[in-house]
Amino acid sequence: QVQLVESGGGLVQAGGSLRLSCAASGSIASINTRDWYRQAPGKQRELVASITSGGSTSYADSVKGRFTISRDNAKNTVYLQMNSLKPEDTAVYYCRLTMLTTRSLYWGQGTQVTVSS
Repeated sequence: QVQLVESGGGLVQAGGSLRLSCAASGSIASINTRDWYRQAPGKQRELVASITSGGSTSYADSVKGRFTISRDNAKNTVYLQMNSLKPEDTAVYYCRLTMLTTRSLYWGQGTQVTVSS
C-alpha cells in the first residue's frame, strides 16, 4: 500500500511564493515518475510538472520559469517550488506517483493553493 501526503498549500498574494511537498510511504519501486497536477474550479485536472527518478523534469508552459519541481529520493518526497504566483494558479494541487515497472498510479489527497490579487 502506497500513500501520498501533500502539504504546503495556503493563501498567498500575487507575486508571492509557496513550496509544496508530497511525501510517499509504503512499498515504492525505485524507478518511478513523480508529477504535480492541479485542478481549478470548473476545469479539468492538468499536469503542472513532472520529474523522473533520474531527475529529468518537464513543465506546463503556463508555469515554466516560475515553478521548480525537485525530489529527494532518500525521503521519497517531491517538492514544487512556486514563485511569482498569479491568481490563475489558484487550484487544488495533487501529487501523483507512477511506478514504471507495474504502471501503478497513486494520488495524494490534494492541497489548496489560493492566490489573491
